[in-house]
Formats: sequence, structure tokens, C-alpha cells
Amino acid sequence: MSYERFESPGTPAWKARLALYWQLVRGDRPIGWLLLLWPTWWGLWLAAEGVPPLWTLFVFSAGVWLTRSAGCVINDYADRWLDPHVERTKGRPLATGAVRGREALAVFAVLMLAAFALVLTMNRLTVWMSLIGVLLAASYPYLKRYTYLPQVYLGMAFGWGIPMGFAAVTGEVPALAWLLYIANILWATAYDTWYAMVDREDDLKIGARSTAILFGEMDLMAQGLLYALTFTALALVGERAGLGGYYWAGWVVALALVGWEFWIARKRERGPCFRAFLHNHWVGLAVFAGIAADYALR
Repeated sequence: MSYERFESPGTPAWKARLALYWQLVRGDRPIGWLLLLWPTWWGLWLAAEGVPPLWTLFVFSAGVWLTRSAGCVINDYADRWLDPHVERTKGRPLATGAVRGREALAVFAVLMLAAFALVLTMNRLTVWMSLIGVLLAASYPYLKRYTYLPQVYLGMAFGWGIPMGFAAVTGEVPALAWLLYIANILWATAYDTWYAMVDREDDLKIGARSTAILFGEMDLMAQGLLYALTFTALALVGERAGLGGYYWAGWVVALALVGWEFWIARKRERGPCFRAFLHNHWVGLAVFAGIAADYALR
């Protein structure tokens, strides 16, 4: 998507600018928001043993969108020198120069301040834990320059809403929350590896690092292990939480969906690997549906 699209004759300058900012925060691509939303809702429903308090649900759902958007901004800011050399990212506003670095930092600050204002309505433990969430979101983009495991760190950032959700609902973070958090880290590492497989050739050229590069020809085997550990952890969550048949039905559906991902991405082609990544939205939804149905239909 080019800058000229927003500078077409007759388009007000303010409207063109907002369109660029909307693209910067990936407002036109909700997949990242959804992948962050489902584990947050897993945690909230388990903590409340059903539908959580409505204000808490609103705060965390809105916070998911705000923090994910802020994460996209700081990611593009960190990668503004690399993105022009990657086919998938060369049209991003910072990569093309349509948005300046200082503008992006201002957008990041506004989004994080809005999210923090919402968190301030929660209890003290949740507020303090949110500061760790800010650190995780802000530091994640730089991991790909120093480690082959940025996908693991992404899981840590994307799943931080789980212990925060327990803190907000119950005032503590029990072992169940950390077990679910580990399940999410494994899941996020797996689905973001599909994403990294899309960019592997470009990343090798520019010196970026990822699990896809680390795993090399063993990538599908490593993916299998990651997903196996994910579903093992989710099974332990179900057992510890005393969940019944509806949860296990959702668990089986999610497992079948992952099997389909392996089938379409078996040749490691860019398009199918990207579709496998996107498809994890349905995996997260299936797990959530199982949790919600189990509590609602008891």
C-alpha cells in the first residue's frame, strides 16, 4: 500500500494522515488483535469461572487492541531500516517514509497512555503488573537482532494479559494462571514460526534472526513439538481447572485445526505458511469456546 494512495486529489490532509496512522497500527489487519484477545479471554473466563465482571472484560478487551496497536508501531519503528528490504513489509508507512519516526513514537505513547488509563481502574496488583507488560511490548522488536528466539518473547508479551486477568478478577495469580501463560508462550512461538517461515529468505539476507532460521530444515518437526507441548499444557489446564466435556470438545477441534495447518504448509511455501499463521485465530477461538461453554452449560 503506497503513500500516494492517501494523497489522492481531494483527500483532506488530516484524513490522509489518519489513514496512514490506521495502517501503522494495523487497524486494517485484525489478526494480531485476535491472537492477543483469545488467550486474554481464556484467562479472564478461567479466573472468574464464567463470564468476568463486565467492566473488567471491557478494560482488557480494549487494552488488547491498544497494546497490540502500540506493539505494531514500536515494531515498525525498530525495523524502519530493515522493512524496506523485505517484500512483505516494504510498503509500511515507516518503511516508505510516509510517517516519520517521531510521529510513530508519539502514536505509541498515546496508545500506551490510553491503555494505562484503563488499567488504573483495576486493583493495585494489576496496575503494577501492567508495567511489566509495557516493558515486554516495547522491547520485543529488538530481540530479532540479538537472539533467534523473538517468537518466544512474543508469546511472553502476547500472553501477559493472562496473569493480569487473574490479578484483576481474583486479586492474585495462582499456579493455573502461570500454566495457561506457558501454554500461550508455546502456542505463540509455534504460530509465529509459521509467520517467520514466510520471511525466512528475506531475514537471512538482512541478518535478522528467528526460530524459522534456527530450526532450518527441522522446522516442521520443531513445529510439531511446539504444538504438542501447547496441547499438553492446555490439557493440564483443563484438568487442574476441573473443566468437562465441552472444554475437551474445543480442545479436539483446536487440535484438528492445527493438523490442517501442517497439511497446507507441508511444502513450506510462503503463501500456505502465511495462511497457517492466520488460521491460528480459529485455534484460539476453539479453545475459548470450549472454556466458555463449559462454564455456561454446567
